[in-house]
Amino acid sequence: MNYIFISPAYPVTCTFFCDRLHKLGVNVLGIGDVPFDSLNDPLKGALTEYFYVPSLEDYQQVYHAVAYFVYKYGRADWLESLNEYWLPTDARLRTDFNISSGTREDGIRVLVKKSEMKKVFLSAGIPTARQHVVSDLASGRAFTEEVGFPVIVKPDIGVGANGAMKLKTTEELVSFYRDLPAVPYVMEEFLCGDICTYDAVIGPGGEPLFESSCTYAPVIDSVQQDEDVQFYTTAEVPPRLLELGRRTVKAFGVDRRFVHFEFIHLEKDYAGIGKAGDYAVMEVNMRPAGGHDPDMMNYAQSADVFQIYAEMVVFGKRLFPESEDRYICAYAGRKDGHVFSHSEEEILERYGRDIVMRQEMPPIDWPSMGRYVYIARFREKEEMDRYFRFVLG
Repeated sequence: MNYIFISPAYPVTCTFFCDRLHKLGVNVLGIGDVPFDSLNDPLKGALTEYFYVPSLEDYQQVYHAVAYFVYKYGRADWLESLNEYWLPTDARLRTDFNISSGTREDGIRVLVKKSEMKKVFLSAGIPTARQHVVSDLASGRAFTEEVGFPVIVKPDIGVGANGAMKLKTTEELVSFYRDLPAVPYVMEEFLCGDICTYDAVIGPGGEPLFESSCTYAPVIDSVQQDEDVQFYTTAEVPPRLLELGRRTVKAFGVDRRFVHFEFIHLEKDYAGIGKAGDYAVMEVNMRPAGGHDPDMMNYAQSADVFQIYAEMVVFGKRLFPESEDRYICAYAGRKDGHVFSHSEEEILERYGRDIVMRQEMPPIDWPSMGRYVYIARFREKEEMDRYFRFVLG
């Protein structure tokens, strides 16, 4: 099997996906804008061959690299980046090289444009916030009069919380339109509640081979208010969230993918959307969750999601059953410049046996993920809550 991996060096978790595919006998053929000598050693060992291009933004360079691999190794069975930013490039390459696995150009809009996603949610009866495609101030005023403040504005095509803003007043609304961004934006009513994800490896025909959930406060609040970061991953997905996650898989016709869907766990009733305790979908991402989320899934379920994905690619199924050894995996991220009650030495003395990973994050991640990260796992939520208070208090 020939698997062409676009940008295998970023995010860093791509190394593990490449490694597991390689160990199952797959020809992993990498294309990236990082020189080969700069790749980490495990990634170098997992790649059958690597084609360096000065810019992944230049489609002709990437097209030439794929053409070279097809000429040398034969037809490509799979092409993927596992990176939301490159999804349109992936789709165009699959179309141009007639690669059957994955979305092609004619289906990519609904996966990358939030306004197009919204149409699918509504047609499938999946609860979701009301949305307005940003045009002029008069239309924006009319929308906020309908749904009230605050509202969220974010790029129609965008990655994560980049470019997103919460507008709380008419003055902020007017200011936003005064300096209207050049790219298309959407505006949505703000729903109060934590973000809860449905993460899954989906096999042929939309069958879930692995499922998980992560709960965290809205990232936009953490960044704007400079809050320390805490969230957690659980092996058990709440029944209603599980139902909606699987319904969303069917609505988008997901087939053989690692998905990351975001929902709001409603704190109060919203007419036409749901009651307190229900869930409303925010957006879909046809790639794994970012950062350390895949690692946390592994720690929570005593599993290897990288291996499960590789088995799905090669065999179309999961080879080994779920483990009964399950935890709640907790992420505590301390932001630079904050004052804490306990030192790192005290954290390690008290929770050293529970901590499964600790590190200093790259500077680009400090605003959203914290600088110093401690990931631990526990059997009970009460233990986790005490851990968060100790580390971040």
